[in-house]
Amino acid sequence: MSETPEDKFDEVLSKRKRGRPKKNVPAPSTTVSKIAKGRSKTGCVTCRKRKKKCDEAKPSCLNCQKNAVVCEGYPVKRFWEPGNKRRPEEMRRYSFTFPRCLPFLVDGIETDIDRRFLDHFVFELSGVLTIHDDDSNPFKDLLLPMATQHSGLMHSLMALSGSHIIAKEPNPDFKNRQLYHYSIAISTLNATIRSAIEGDQEASNLLVEDPAVASTIVHCLISICSGSTNGDYRIHMNGARSLIAKRDKRKSKNPEFQRFIMEFFMYHNVMNSLTSLDRRPISFDDDDDRSLPSFLIQPALQPGAGLMVGVLEGLFKYITRITVLRDSVRRRIGAGLEPAVVYESLSQAVLIDAGIRDWDPKQETNTPLWVAAQLYRQCTWVYLYRTIQASRPSAKICAAVDDGLDYLRVLTPTESVQCVLLLPIFLLGCAAFEKRQRPDLETAFDNLQAYSNLGNIRPARQVVRRVWEMMDNGDDKSWDWEGIMASMDIDLLVT
Repeated sequence: MSETPEDKFDEVLSKRKRGRPKKNVPAPSTTVSKIAKGRSKTGCVTCRKRKKKCDEAKPSCLNCQKNAVVCEGYPVKRFWEPGNKRRPEEMRRYSFTFPRCLPFLVDGIETDIDRRFLDHFVFELSGVLTIHDDDSNPFKDLLLPMATQHSGLMHSLMALSGSHIIAKEPNPDFKNRQLYHYSIAISTLNATIRSAIEGDQEASNLLVEDPAVASTIVHCLISICSGSTNGDYRIHMNGARSLIAKRDKRKSKNPEFQRFIMEFFMYHNVMNSLTSLDRRPISFDDDDDRSLPSFLIQPALQPGAGLMVGVLEGLFKYITRITVLRDSVRRRIGAGLEPAVVYESLSQAVLIDAGIRDWDPKQETNTPLWVAAQLYRQCTWVYLYRTIQASRPSAKICAAVDDGLDYLRVLTPTESVQCVLLLPIFLLGCAAFEKRQRPDLETAFDNLQAYSNLGNIRPARQVVRRVWEMMDNGDDKSWDWEGIMASMDIDLLVT
């Protein structure tokens, strides 16, 4: 028989002791450990170092006196304070008297506006300054890396970018910053040239280095971007001519830059002569190109090697010869001599005409660059005709302008070759006797303004409109747009 819970309960009760419990039960014996007394932290410094008991007498303890040692006194009591109420001497522990700002990575790129100028130059302005729309942009590939090592050139590029962006956003802060960069760039370049003039040999060597030459070209572009009409580009063109002349005796460490800067200068140098009475370019009279520097000859033989239309392909030597003819005709007209075009001038004009007809661009056929080259060829012939023939409408000049307009219509407003179309448009405009041709030229000016927004486009259009007024009035001086520009107080690069 199994045991039930009731049986277990009864068993427990049977084992319980009877009687009252004792009141004074002795506590179990336990060993009480002695609590070690901590070292006093109020003793003198000497006793604490010697690990001796200090009697803490003031101002010096007696224990130190008894043991004939120097009592170092007692440490200053320190009380907790919140962080904002720390003592000045403790705060000075974390203060610095020297500058804590980091240096700028690139001289000239120092503010948010500078970074805006840099982005504008890289992603927009550099694209409208060259005919190449691929990644081979000399302004980004050659000039910008050079500027990171030359503060004067970087300030020049930032002044150029600022001048271009101000035309779209006339922000006072942009203007002030652009002037800041321009003043430093000019002072740096002037100091370099001044040192060379004073005979400092080291500065003279620096004068012909790549950044100094590049800076003069950039300052010419600044005058173009700003639309200045007072001829302030002249000092920079003269400086570039002088510097490049020195470089012809001393090769650059960067041959690619040397070719680019020489071709760029020659383009603007020749084009300047088409709109000025006194600016005359380097001579291109040698048919075998011996007048060109040796480093330019080989690229001219390679298709598409030139960065500017017509320079290396030989077209500009005809433009230069036409300019010489114009000077001769202008002198005879000014002297009242008849005829204005003598036999010698006519003979030279016929030879130039034959050369223009035989000229073949080196660009790849049926490309935007090839069309632009054909337009330049067309306008060179227009330039020759307006120099030799009487200033009146004719079927020949009308057909020549129509053909030039056909080339312009092929080129879309977003083509990169728009950057070199101002002068061809200008020359076609100065030969547009037919009023029906002028709306297309106005459209071409508008497209060019929308594409590049360079400041010299509007003054060039004003000159063309003035020539149209003279044409419509039958003025036989409409051929002399250089003189017309002088009478309008307009002196600028139409490039």
